[in-house]
Amino acid sequence: MFNHKTWSLFLILIFATACKKGSAENDTTNTVDPTELPGDKTTWWQPTAGVSFDWELDDISSSNTFSGNVVDVDAFTTSAETVAALHAQGKKVIAYLSVGTFEDDRPDGSLLPKEVVGKKYDDWPHEKWLDIRQIEKLKPWLNSRFNMILKKGFDAIEPDNLDSYSNTTGFNISIEDTKRYIDFLITLAHSNGLGIGQKNVPDITAQYASKFDWALTEDAFKQGWQNDLKLYIDLKKPVFSTEYNDETSEKTFDSQYCPAAAGLGYTIILKKRDLDAWVHKCQ
Repeated sequence: MFNHKTWSLFLILIFATACKKGSAENDTTNTVDPTELPGDKTTWWQPTAGVSFDWELDDISSSNTFSGNVVDVDAFTTSAETVAALHAQGKKVIAYLSVGTFEDDRPDGSLLPKEVVGKKYDDWPHEKWLDIRQIEKLKPWLNSRFNMILKKGFDAIEPDNLDSYSNTTGFNISIEDTKRYIDFLITLAHSNGLGIGQKNVPDITAQYASKFDWALTEDAFKQGWQNDLKLYIDLKKPVFSTEYNDETSEKTFDSQYCPAAAGLGYTIILKKRDLDAWVHKCQ
Protein backbone atom coordinates (compact mmCIF):
# COMPACT_ATOMS: atom_id res chain seq x y z
CA MET A 1 0.00 0.00 0.00
CA PHE A 2 1.25 3.48 -0.90
CA ASN A 3 2.11 5.81 1.96
CA HIS A 4 1.61 9.56 1.52
CA LYS A 5 5.21 10.12 0.43
CA THR A 6 5.12 7.33 -2.17
CA TRP A 7 1.72 8.44 -3.48
CA SER A 8 2.95 12.02 -3.90
CA LEU A 9 6.00 10.82 -5.83
CA PHE A 10 3.74 8.64 -8.02
CA LEU A 11 1.53 11.61 -8.88
CA ILE A 12 4.54 13.77 -9.68
CA LEU A 13 5.88 11.12 -12.07
CA ILE A 14 2.52 10.80 -13.83
CA PHE A 15 2.24 14.58 -14.19
CA ALA A 16 5.79 14.89 -15.51
CA THR A 17 5.24 12.10 -18.03
CA ALA A 18 2.00 13.68 -19.23
CA CYS A 19 3.65 17.07 -19.63
CA LYS A 20 6.53 15.54 -21.54
CA LYS A 21 4.15 13.67 -23.83
CA GLY A 22 2.05 16.77 -24.45
CA SER A 23 5.12 18.83 -25.17
CA ALA A 24 6.40 16.29 -27.69
CA GLU A 25 3.03 16.08 -29.42
CA ASN A 26 2.84 19.86 -29.82
CA ASP A 27 6.48 20.37 -30.77
CA THR A 28 7.14 20.34 -34.50
CA THR A 29 10.67 21.69 -34.19
CA ASN A 30 12.40 18.37 -34.84
CA THR A 31 9.83 16.68 -37.07
CA VAL A 32 11.42 14.58 -39.81
CA ASP A 33 8.81 13.92 -42.48
CA PRO A 34 10.04 13.22 -46.04
CA THR A 35 6.49 12.90 -47.41
CA GLU A 36 6.21 14.45 -50.86
CA LEU A 37 4.60 17.88 -50.75
CA PRO A 38 1.24 18.46 -52.49
CA GLY A 39 2.51 21.22 -54.78
CA ASP A 40 -1.01 22.47 -55.48
CA LYS A 41 -0.75 26.16 -54.56
CA THR A 42 -0.87 29.02 -57.04
CA THR A 43 -0.40 32.00 -54.70
CA TRP A 44 2.25 32.94 -52.14
CA TRP A 45 3.44 35.96 -50.19
CA GLN A 46 5.18 38.50 -52.42
CA PRO A 47 6.51 41.54 -50.50
CA THR A 48 6.95 44.96 -52.05
CA ALA A 49 10.05 47.15 -52.03
CA GLY A 50 10.56 49.31 -48.95
CA VAL A 51 9.10 46.94 -46.36
CA SER A 52 11.03 46.94 -43.06
CA PHE A 53 13.06 43.93 -41.98
CA ASP A 54 14.53 42.16 -38.93
CA TRP A 55 16.80 39.12 -38.83
CA GLU A 56 17.59 37.02 -35.75
CA LEU A 57 18.84 33.43 -35.70
CA ASP A 58 19.11 33.12 -31.92
CA ASP A 59 16.45 31.01 -30.24
CA ILE A 60 13.35 33.17 -29.92
CA SER A 61 9.99 32.69 -28.22
CA SER A 62 6.45 33.97 -28.59
CA SER A 63 7.35 36.89 -26.28
CA ASN A 64 9.93 38.34 -28.69
CA THR A 65 9.02 41.57 -30.45
CA PHE A 66 10.50 43.13 -33.59
CA SER A 67 10.13 46.55 -35.17
CA GLY A 68 10.34 45.26 -38.76
CA ASN A 69 7.30 44.17 -40.73
CA VAL A 70 9.22 41.14 -42.02
CA VAL A 71 11.07 38.87 -39.58
CA ASP A 72 13.63 36.26 -40.66
CA VAL A 73 14.21 33.52 -38.03
CA ASP A 74 15.61 30.00 -37.79
CA ALA A 75 13.33 27.34 -39.30
CA PHE A 76 14.25 24.65 -36.76
CA THR A 77 14.45 26.46 -33.43
CA THR A 78 11.40 28.67 -34.00
CA SER A 79 8.15 27.01 -32.91
CA ALA A 80 4.74 27.14 -34.56
CA GLU A 81 3.53 29.09 -31.51
CA THR A 82 6.19 31.75 -32.06
CA VAL A 83 5.33 32.04 -35.76
CA ALA A 84 1.66 32.45 -34.80
CA ALA A 85 2.57 35.12 -32.22
CA LEU A 86 4.53 37.06 -34.85
CA HIS A 87 1.60 36.80 -37.24
CA ALA A 88 -0.64 38.17 -34.48
CA GLN A 89 1.71 41.19 -34.35
CA GLY A 90 1.13 41.71 -38.08
CA LYS A 91 4.51 40.32 -39.16
CA LYS A 92 5.40 38.14 -42.11
CA VAL A 93 7.82 35.39 -41.09
CA ILE A 94 10.68 33.98 -43.17
CA ALA A 95 12.32 30.66 -42.28
CA TYR A 96 16.11 30.64 -42.45
CA LEU A 97 17.20 27.34 -44.00
CA SER A 98 20.45 26.02 -45.42
CA VAL A 99 19.82 24.29 -48.73
CA GLY A 100 23.44 23.92 -49.83
CA THR A 101 25.01 22.53 -46.66
CA PHE A 102 24.08 20.23 -43.79
CA GLU A 103 24.61 21.50 -40.25
CA ASP A 104 25.51 18.69 -37.86
CA ASP A 105 23.12 19.86 -35.13
CA ARG A 106 20.04 19.39 -37.33
CA PRO A 107 17.85 16.29 -36.82
CA ASP A 108 17.37 15.23 -40.44
CA GLY A 109 20.83 14.03 -41.44
CA SER A 110 19.60 10.44 -41.79
CA LEU A 111 17.76 11.51 -44.95
CA LEU A 112 21.01 12.37 -46.73
CA PRO A 113 22.85 9.56 -48.55
CA LYS A 114 26.59 9.58 -47.80
CA GLU A 115 27.46 10.24 -51.42
CA VAL A 116 25.80 13.69 -51.39
CA VAL A 117 27.72 14.95 -48.33
CA GLY A 118 30.99 16.64 -49.16
CA LYS A 119 33.73 18.68 -47.53
CA LYS A 120 33.45 20.87 -44.46
CA TYR A 121 32.55 24.49 -45.07
CA ASP A 122 35.76 26.36 -44.23
CA ASP A 123 34.04 29.25 -42.48
CA TRP A 124 31.58 27.05 -40.57
CA PRO A 125 33.26 23.76 -39.52
CA HIS A 126 30.00 22.21 -38.26
CA GLU A 127 28.59 22.32 -41.80
CA LYS A 128 29.33 20.17 -44.82
CA TRP A 129 28.61 20.98 -48.45
CA LEU A 130 25.99 19.00 -50.35
CA ASP A 131 26.09 17.76 -53.93
CA ILE A 132 23.24 19.86 -55.27
CA ARG A 133 23.60 18.21 -58.67
CA GLN A 134 21.87 15.13 -57.23
CA ILE A 135 18.44 16.67 -56.73
CA GLU A 136 16.58 13.34 -56.70
CA LYS A 137 18.68 12.14 -53.77
CA LEU A 138 18.16 15.43 -51.92
CA LYS A 139 14.37 15.43 -52.36
CA PRO A 140 13.45 13.48 -49.17
CA TRP A 141 15.65 15.82 -47.11
CA LEU A 142 14.19 18.92 -48.76
CA ASN A 143 10.63 17.58 -48.47
CA SER A 144 11.13 17.09 -44.75
CA ARG A 145 12.41 20.63 -44.26
CA PHE A 146 9.62 22.17 -46.32
CA ASN A 147 6.99 20.05 -44.53
CA MET A 148 8.27 21.36 -41.20
CA ILE A 149 8.18 24.95 -42.43
CA LEU A 150 4.62 24.57 -43.71
CA LYS A 151 3.42 22.94 -40.47
CA LYS A 152 4.82 25.83 -38.48
CA GLY A 153 3.04 28.38 -40.64
CA PHE A 154 5.98 30.29 -42.13
CA ASP A 155 5.32 32.61 -45.07
CA ALA A 156 8.59 32.09 -46.93
CA ILE A 157 12.07 30.63 -46.86
CA GLU A 158 15.54 32.16 -46.96
CA PRO A 159 17.64 29.54 -48.80
CA ASP A 160 21.23 29.81 -47.60
CA ASN A 161 24.45 28.57 -49.19
CA LEU A 162 23.52 28.74 -52.85
CA ASP A 163 27.13 29.58 -53.73
CA SER A 164 28.64 26.09 -53.75
CA TYR A 165 29.84 26.64 -57.32
CA SER A 166 32.39 29.14 -55.99
CA ASN A 167 33.54 27.06 -53.00
CA THR A 168 35.64 23.95 -52.36
CA THR A 169 32.88 21.43 -51.79
CA GLY A 170 34.35 18.08 -52.83
CA PHE A 171 32.11 18.14 -55.89
CA ASN A 172 32.50 19.62 -59.36
CA ILE A 173 29.50 21.96 -59.11
CA SER A 174 29.04 24.57 -61.84
CA ILE A 175 26.90 27.68 -61.88
CA GLU A 176 24.62 25.88 -64.35
CA ASP A 177 24.17 23.07 -61.79
CA THR A 178 23.32 25.76 -59.25
CA LYS A 179 20.72 27.30 -61.55
CA ARG A 180 19.01 23.92 -62.04
CA TYR A 181 18.87 23.49 -58.27
CA ILE A 182 17.55 27.02 -57.78
CA ASP A 183 14.82 26.41 -60.37
CA PHE A 184 13.80 23.30 -58.44
CA LEU A 185 13.74 25.18 -55.11
CA ILE A 186 11.70 28.09 -56.49
CA THR A 187 9.12 25.70 -57.94
CA LEU A 188 9.01 23.68 -54.70
CA ALA A 189 8.44 26.83 -52.64
CA HIS A 190 5.91 28.57 -54.86
CA SER A 191 3.86 25.45 -55.60
CA ASN A 192 3.45 24.98 -51.86
CA GLY A 193 2.47 28.56 -51.09
CA LEU A 194 5.84 29.81 -49.86
CA GLY A 195 7.78 32.86 -50.96
CA ILE A 196 11.51 32.47 -51.53
CA GLY A 197 14.39 34.94 -51.82
CA GLN A 198 17.80 35.22 -53.43
CA LYS A 199 20.49 35.01 -50.75
CA ASN A 200 23.66 36.77 -51.95
CA VAL A 201 25.04 35.18 -55.21
CA PRO A 202 24.81 38.43 -57.23
CA ASP A 203 25.98 36.56 -60.36
CA ILE A 204 22.47 35.19 -60.90
CA THR A 205 20.47 38.39 -60.41
CA ALA A 206 19.84 39.16 -64.08
CA GLN A 207 18.27 35.74 -64.63
CA TYR A 208 16.50 35.29 -61.30
CA ALA A 209 15.21 38.66 -60.09
CA SER A 210 11.98 37.95 -61.96
CA LYS A 211 11.67 34.52 -60.30
CA PHE A 212 12.66 35.14 -56.68
CA ASP A 213 10.40 37.28 -54.47
CA TRP A 214 13.07 39.41 -52.79
CA ALA A 215 16.84 39.50 -52.24
CA LEU A 216 18.90 39.32 -49.05
CA THR A 217 22.52 40.47 -49.02
CA GLU A 218 25.38 40.27 -46.53
CA ASP A 219 28.22 42.81 -46.55
CA ALA A 220 27.24 43.98 -50.04
CA PHE A 221 27.98 47.64 -49.28
CA LYS A 222 31.27 46.79 -47.56
CA GLN A 223 32.32 44.60 -50.50
CA GLY A 224 31.03 47.01 -53.14
CA TRP A 225 28.47 44.89 -55.03
CA GLN A 226 25.32 46.53 -53.67
CA ASN A 227 24.29 47.85 -57.10
CA ASP A 228 24.11 44.31 -58.48
CA LEU A 229 20.72 43.81 -56.81
CA LYS A 230 19.08 47.01 -58.09
CA LEU A 231 17.00 45.02 -60.58
CA TYR A 232 14.86 43.83 -57.67
CA ILE A 233 13.86 47.40 -56.86
CA ASP A 234 13.10 48.03 -60.53
CA LEU A 235 10.69 45.09 -60.27
CA LYS A 236 9.22 46.57 -57.05
CA LYS A 237 10.67 43.74 -54.96
CA PRO A 238 12.56 44.41 -51.72
CA VAL A 239 16.27 44.09 -51.10
CA PHE A 240 17.08 43.34 -47.46
CA SER A 241 20.70 44.36 -46.89
CA THR A 242 22.63 43.35 -43.80
CA GLU A 243 26.07 44.70 -42.92
CA TYR A 244 28.07 43.25 -40.02
CA ASN A 245 29.69 45.21 -37.21
CA ASP A 246 32.92 43.21 -37.33
CA GLU A 247 33.53 44.83 -40.73
CA THR A 248 31.52 48.06 -40.54
CA SER A 249 31.35 50.62 -37.72
CA GLU A 250 28.12 52.27 -36.68
CA LYS A 251 29.60 55.58 -37.82
CA THR A 252 30.28 54.28 -41.34
CA PHE A 253 26.91 52.57 -41.42
CA ASP A 254 25.05 55.74 -40.43
CA SER A 255 27.03 58.21 -42.53
CA GLN A 256 27.64 56.17 -45.69
CA TYR A 257 25.56 53.02 -46.00
CA CYS A 258 22.23 54.34 -44.76
CA PRO A 259 22.02 57.18 -47.30
CA ALA A 260 23.35 54.91 -50.06
CA ALA A 261 20.75 52.25 -49.27
CA ALA A 262 17.99 54.85 -49.17
CA GLY A 263 19.09 56.09 -52.59
CA LEU A 264 18.86 52.56 -53.97
CA GLY A 265 15.54 51.84 -52.26
CA TYR A 266 16.99 49.05 -50.09
CA THR A 267 16.16 48.20 -46.49
CA ILE A 268 19.43 48.00 -44.52
CA ILE A 269 20.36 46.92 -40.99
CA LEU A 270 23.62 46.47 -39.05
CA LYS A 271 23.98 43.19 -37.14
CA LYS A 272 26.52 41.08 -35.29
CA ARG A 273 27.68 38.20 -37.46
CA ASP A 274 26.12 35.59 -35.17
CA LEU A 275 22.74 37.27 -35.81
CA ASP A 276 21.66 37.54 -32.19
CA ALA A 277 19.13 40.09 -30.93
CA TRP A 278 21.42 43.12 -31.33
CA VAL A 279 20.57 45.38 -34.25
CA HIS A 280 21.41 48.94 -35.32
CA LYS A 281 19.11 50.65 -37.80
CA CYS A 282 19.22 53.83 -39.83
CA GLN A 283 17.85 56.85 -38.00
